[in-house]
Amino acid sequence: MNKITLILLIFIGLSFKAAAQEFETGITDQEIEMTKYDKDPQANAVFLNEFGNTRIDEYMDHIRLIHTYHAKIKIFTKEGLTHGTIEIPIHNGDNSAEEVNNVTGITYYKDDNGIIQKAELDSKKVFTVKDYKYGSTVKFALPALRPGCVIEFKYELISPYWDHFRGWTFQDDIPKINSQYEVHIPGFWTFNASLRGALKLTKSNSEVERECFSSGGSKADCSHITYNMKDIPAFVDEDYMTARKNFLSAIFFELVEVTNPYTGVKTVVTKEWSDVDRQLKISDEFGVQMKRTSLLKERIAPVIAGKTTDLDKAKALYAWVKSQIKWNDYIGIYSTDGVKKALDTHAGSIADINLTLITALSAAGLNAEAVLLSTRDHGMVNNLYPVLTDFNYVIARLTIGDQTYLLDATDPLLSFGLLPLKCINDKGRVLSLNKPSYWIELSTQQKAATTRMFDLTLLDNGKLKGTITNYYKGYDAYEKRKAIKKFNTVDEYVEDFDEKQPKLKVFKSDIANLDSLDNPLRETFEVEIEAFDNTNHDKLAFNPYFWEKRTTNPFKLAERDYPVDWAFASDKRLVLVMHLPAQYIIETPPQVVAFSLPNKGGMFATTFESQDNNTFTFSNITQFNKSVYDSAEYPYLKELFNKIILTEKGDMIFKKK
Repeated sequence: MNKITLILLIFIGLSFKAAAQEFETGITDQEIEMTKYDKDPQANAVFLNEFGNTRIDEYMDHIRLIHTYHAKIKIFTKEGLTHGTIEIPIHNGDNSAEEVNNVTGITYYKDDNGIIQKAELDSKKVFTVKDYKYGSTVKFALPALRPGCVIEFKYELISPYWDHFRGWTFQDDIPKINSQYEVHIPGFWTFNASLRGALKLTKSNSEVERECFSSGGSKADCSHITYNMKDIPAFVDEDYMTARKNFLSAIFFELVEVTNPYTGVKTVVTKEWSDVDRQLKISDEFGVQMKRTSLLKERIAPVIAGKTTDLDKAKALYAWVKSQIKWNDYIGIYSTDGVKKALDTHAGSIADINLTLITALSAAGLNAEAVLLSTRDHGMVNNLYPVLTDFNYVIARLTIGDQTYLLDATDPLLSFGLLPLKCINDKGRVLSLNKPSYWIELSTQQKAATTRMFDLTLLDNGKLKGTITNYYKGYDAYEKRKAIKKFNTVDEYVEDFDEKQPKLKVFKSDIANLDSLDNPLRETFEVEIEAFDNTNHDKLAFNPYFWEKRTTNPFKLAERDYPVDWAFASDKRLVLVMHLPAQYIIETPPQVVAFSLPNKGGMFATTFESQDNNTFTFSNITQFNKSVYDSAEYPYLKELFNKIILTEKGDMIFKKK
């Protein structure tokens, strides 16, 4: 992901006032006649033009952020009609709120006689839905929507939150022919602007507008900056990615400094990490909770009694905190109830639980610190300067000797040192009570590992009978334990598993280490399988990948501008031992292949060994040795999956002598 930092200088360029370059309302014959967008013929719609303008100005005797938006979209297909329903999120504060005004909309279309008609939006059909206490959505649907129509709409958004200057997203899930954003920033305010995403601006320029701002007798020149991008491709979501907002081409603004227009008092908003460290350490909802070791020493004494090593103490305390406090589904970096109340009520937020863990570890004399992070669906954090709102989660970092463990005690099924997938997202900021904060990579040494061992015998009736043993480690063990725990009993899980496998019948089962989280989870099934698709017992076709054959490639894009992010490495193995009746021979053995990714990034390989004509061993391994693959590696991943799918199509043929 490219990131360019642009410092918006308030006094730049020549001295003159420029008007916003908004496009004209209305359509052309060419626009109404369009049947497809030549640069993306599969697109169900395309932005013909898009314009936004944001300024800080006086409005109704108050300083406000005033944002106007104007868009024109051509809709080609029935699927594209969804773009005719517009949703505008707005923020509601305790004493003030954003408001949307002057909503207008027109749909241009051809009637049954081929005559161009237009239908205007009824203002009474613009309504606001309250989503939660601090958030609402203004919604409206353009009238007379149909494939082939062109829609055009405008609105104005007034916000009291001028410190949160509106960003602009150039890229969407449909292409755009032209997108332009203009900002007008008075000299009393200074912002940093960050351009993110893979696409480059077509044009950007800055001009000075003389005395564009006036409030209470105070006047200032403005910086008028234009950002333009043309021929913008649609952003296509694909599997194995973090939040899409990390990769959309967009511009974001962060307030650096503000001078009060009435008093002249200057306030530096963007702080150094040393300022943030100090703020968090004295916060009642953060640092103060980490200091409550005396509160916990008596409580943890029986937990660590008899534990002779630091690692044993840490594991005991980790299990204790998980058993004492249940997560109440609240996410955030600040404690909502505090360590004491969370322990007394046995419920708390993410911060309550993990700050309790950090404090308990510290009370036991262990080296524990807090790590602030942003979850995968929340987006990447800004590494250039501290923005606390970028963070929405806190975990523990434990150091024993030269070994470091990242811990999250919010899920009873997480083994020691295993982070939830949602937490493995770029970098985290380590906050200690006795040294400056610092960045760490949020990676994991744990893999997702599964080994399946089949010992099967072909019966005279064409069925297979034998034993299936599955071993799960790391993230695969965690996911399997979650799946099993959804049922009231293990027997219910096995019964459900049996019902979902129409060609498999379970006679006996055993599951080991379900609650021993630090050990591999093992499933053993005695089964009978109808694995053959044909009824001709003289020649049987058998697919050794019958358990979980891959049939579709998760990677479909010609190119991908964002990384493939699995968050962890993986290792999948299959070992099949099959015993054939004396009257059968192997006519067509399975393919023996070996495919690999560059730089030892991964592999797919098979082996086949026949001891005699009646017993053979087939094995398969699929490895991905990296947690993240960059866009340059994408074609190799895509091709590897193509080869895997082709290989797994192949059947073995058993033939009667």
